[in-house]
Amino acid sequence: MADERKRVMTGQVYSAKMNKTIIVEVSRRVMDPQYKKVVLKRSRFKAHDEQNECKPGDIVKIKEHRLISKEKAWTLVEIVRKAVEV
Repeated sequence: MADERKRVMTGQVYSAKMNKTIIVEVSRRVMDPQYKKVVLKRSRFKAHDEQNECKPGDIVKIKEHRLISKEKAWTLVEIVRKAVEV
């Protein structure tokens, strides 16, 4: 029951340089209150990646979790789409 209240977000892996940690950038489109234009807001979250399987550019789904470290409170749920290798 408590697991149902956890927030789930989808975003792009921004960085995967740390051990077992990824930085996920979540973008959302919101209306600017003053100018009434749609603008892109971005937030970055540190998430726990136990197997170190994510690479920058991957689209992933993360879920809220208890604090794992000082700034890390999200865990990797699944990799939605892998980044294209060049």
